[in-house]
Amino acid sequence: MKKASLALLVSLTALTGAAYAQTDEGGVTMSTDPAKAADVEQRAQALQSQQSSMENMPMQHHEHHPMKHKAHKMMKKAAPADAASQ
Repeated sequence: MKKASLALLVSLTALTGAAYAQTDEGGVTMSTDPAKAADVEQRAQALQSQQSSMENMPMQHHEHHPMKHKAHKMMKKAAPADAASQ
């Protein structure tokens, strides 16, 4: 009985996944609306110019990440306590 229930559950899960994969929600859609096409092209150009400006920026050798800095400070505070216990 357990094997039959498990097989039924697996097959229903597979069918549900196949049905979900065939829906159009969140997928690629095609439009012939010129206004939508122009909007997409404008956003693509903006992204492209943003990426090229990021590539042209000089790289900083030592970037400060707030969480790394905080972790480093915590490690410094914990170090004397660890050394005293040894």
